Amino acid sequence: VQLQASGGGLVQAGGSLKLSCTVSGRTGSTYTMGWFRQAPGKEREFVAAIYWTGGITYYADSVKGRFTVSIHNAKNTLYLQMNSLKPEDTAVYYCAISPYVSSRSSSQYDYWGQGTQVTVSS
Repeated sequence: VQLQASGGGLVQAGGSLKLSCTVSGRTGSTYTMGWFRQAPGKEREFVAAIYWTGGITYYADSVKGRFTVSIHNAKNTLYLQMNSLKPEDTAVYYCAISPYVSSRSSSQYDYWGQGTQVTVSS
């Protein structure tokens, strides 16, 4: 399984970005796809996740109400719509796949994309 994240960039505070993550290869019959981020000098942290059916989503408190995770199964693509961006959202964003239903821990994710840089200027 390979994941390719894209869509990062430089945006002003209050702006929006939409990240994409395309998946190639064979996934399990059920899985959760998630977004994590890692800022310089900090540990990787959970951002959002969605069950493969699209019916169950999870968010970190820091992004709830601003970010929306979605999945397009026919396109094998995961999205993260990020609105009202703040400078503290600056990080490298990673997409990943987990065989578990509700996965917020990075240790539960088996496959990872290469990351895409998001920089929010104040």
